[in-house]
Amino acid sequence: MYSTASFTTHDVLDYLQNDLSIDEALKEDSALFSTGLLDSVSMMNLILFIEQRSGAEVRPADVTLDNFDTPARIVAYAATLA
Repeated sequence: MYSTASFTTHDVLDYLQNDLSIDEALKEDSALFSTGLLDSVSMMNLILFIEQRSGAEVRPADVTLDNFDTPARIVAYAATLA
């Protein structure tokens, strides 16, 4: 199990490009869902990744564009799970 302290934007970018096979060049502020780059299946996989890395549960009410639309927002959200 990991802590949110070791959960970085690099981790999210690495997961998106290697595990979800996103071929586009991504940055920490790249829009993921609002642009259609990721779909609902990708979202579920991303949530599982966050839960495994942070050791915390992502509440359904927290799954919003404010929390999940960019890698930077994902890391900021994960930090609130600590």
